[in-house]
Formats: sequence, C-alpha cells, structure tokens
Amino acid sequence: MQITNTILMVRPVNFRMNEQTAVNNYFQEQPKLTATEINTMAQQEFDAFVTKLRGHGVRVVVIEDTKEPDTPDSIFPNNWISFHASGTVCVYPMFAENRRKERREDIFDILEAEGFVINNVMDYTAAEEEGIFLEGTGSILKDRVNQKAYCALSERAHEELFIEFCEDFDCFPVIFTANQTVDGKRLPIYHTNVMMAMAETFAVICLDTIDDKKERKSVVEHLRADGKEIIDITEAQMYQFAGNMLQVVGAEGQRYMVMSSAAYNSLRPDQITAIEKHCPIIHSSLDTIETCGGGSARCMMAEVFLPKN
Repeated sequence: MQITNTILMVRPVNFRMNEQTAVNNYFQEQPKLTATEINTMAQQEFDAFVTKLRGHGVRVVVIEDTKEPDTPDSIFPNNWISFHASGTVCVYPMFAENRRKERREDIFDILEAEGFVINNVMDYTAAEEEGIFLEGTGSILKDRVNQKAYCALSERAHEELFIEFCEDFDCFPVIFTANQTVDGKRLPIYHTNVMMAMAETFAVICLDTIDDKKERKSVVEHLRADGKEIIDITEAQMYQFAGNMLQVVGAEGQRYMVMSSAAYNSLRPDQITAIEKHCPIIHSSLDTIETCGGGSARCMMAEVFLPKN
C-alpha cells in the first residue's frame, strides 16, 4: 500500500530554531518570542494536530521527547527513521550533529508493545563518518505501488546513498535537483518532501523548482506513466509548505490529505478542488513549528507500515 493509517509522532519538550539546520534550511526564521513561549506554542500546535488526526480515525502513536539530550528538531522523526511493510526499520544518516541524537532505540520497544513486528534494522548511519547523508522520507519520496523513489539531491540527500537505498528496496531511482531562490541565488531545497507530496492517485509538486528542463520532463513523465494526476504549486505556495503534505487512512478506510493551515490557505480554489476530487483535506495550524523548524505537517509524521502480530 502507498499509505497507512498509523503515524508515529514525537511531542517536543525543547523545540526551538535549530541553528545547525538553518545553514541550508532556508525556511527557518527566528520569531521574537522566548524559548519557553516557542516550546509551549509548539506543544499546543502538536496536541491540536494529534487530536484532529485521531478525530478522523488516524492511529497516532505519540512518543514523548526527553529533555536530555538536547534535540530541538525531535518533532520531525521522519528524517531519521522509516518503517516498512516487510518488518524492516531504516535508520538514516543526518546532516546536523545534534539531530543524530534524536535516534532512540526505545521507540522500537514502544512499537513492538503496540503490536507491531520488527524483523530487522537497516542502518545507514555509518555514512555520516564520510559526510554522506540521506534524511529518510524527507529526502526520499516513495511510490510504493510502482516501486519508484524520487529524490531531490542536496547536502542532506547524496546520490550514491540514495541509489544504494533503491537497490536495497528494489526501487527505480528518479533523481533531480530542486532549487529555491535565496538572496538572488538558486540554491538546493533541503528536502524533497518540501516541494513534493506523493499520494495514491495524485502528486502535489512545485515543478518550477526543477530548473533543469530534462529533469523536470523526466519527473513529469514518471508521474504520468504511473497514472498520477499532477497538481502543480507555485514557489510562493511552497514557502507556505503547500508541498509538505501527506495522505493517510482514517476511519473506515477513508483517505485524507493532511497539511498545515498555512499550506491550505495558500492554495487556490481550483487546487483545493483538484485534491478534494481524490480525498478530503485535514489541516491544522502549525505556524510556530513551521517558522522555527522550517518543516510542516508531513515532516512531523513518520508513517508506520510494519506488520502486526
């Protein structure tokens, strides 16, 4: 299956703007708030988001973060871990040193206690010693049904490790570079899932970020060949996290497209209609998390595809 009804999320205790990720995450900003205010607001946004997801029948496994070690970005677990239908758990190499501290083996125990089966762990983290990174489903967008994986190369997504991942999971690699304008320069977007979202029957993507025409054409051809309706967003909408969406399964198998309220409010009526032709939308306010963290709804949700006991 392309999507799941079970999501793992980490409730923050020390959320703030991470200075180590800000060097290449150009979405981050420092608000004029105290550290306590920022964390409190992030917790309120997190709790409201979880309540909304559960209210639609999505199963959310909430992990409480710990104060030590200091992990300001723990709210974005999808970058360091992914859970697969084969029972495999993948652990990924992270660009920022303080993000490597987010990796917690007790999460395996928590999921097993919830009835999930973990057969083996595939650990790519040794690549950090060589300065090679691949930040989970932030970097990798899988089309599970068609056995393809899409990746926008950046400092956090290295081509050789992505290809190794595709070989390990028998996926065809679709590789490209996605850029954004920063101080008049075109610079790589830090994560693929900021400019692209993969659903069962459609894809939301900011095609304007793929400057190379051949690469853009290749991405479009792959999506169309697999029967995906392409819903194109603008770069301005991407800055409102309109590319950072995730399709999930709720009660009675109902599909939903999940996004932040900022993302939803940036969409044109025709884009909302295009998405709702496939499934209803769930959106929740994540303003503080987006401003400080430079990530949004999709980054907060680690999909759990593990088999059940």
